Amino acid sequence: QVQLVESGGGSVQAGGSLRLSCAASGRTFSSRAMGWFRQAPGKVREFVASISRSGDDTYYADSVKGRFTISRDNAKNTVSLQMNSLKSDDTAVYYCAAPVSSLATAQAMGRMTSGAYWGQGAQVTVSS
Repeated sequence: QVQLVESGGGSVQAGGSLRLSCAASGRTFSSRAMGWFRQAPGKVREFVASISRSGDDTYYADSVKGRFTISRDNAKNTVSLQMNSLKSDDTAVYYCAAPVSSLATAQAMGRMTSGAYWGQGAQVTVSS
């Protein structure tokens, strides 16, 4: 079992920045790819970014590429999402995710619809 707790959400004007963090429990953090997803009102949850076990490989949705950066600290069991140049379309609840299977790759998380541990979510609101 993996427990995930997000922090760092909030409200910001368009063009601003926010940083989300996710603290993971358990000793298997470094053996799992990690990712961020988001869900806007009235929309399905969508992939935002993922990072490999070592942190060497990262993947992003086209909508956030060049603006968001995912990183991880395996010594502290944390994964972060730095969000710059925020737009009103980025308004959503952001979820930290870890695949149930430690064999799942960061690249595969982009297509993941089930089989994951989820955090409780962090609200990000961007006003124009």
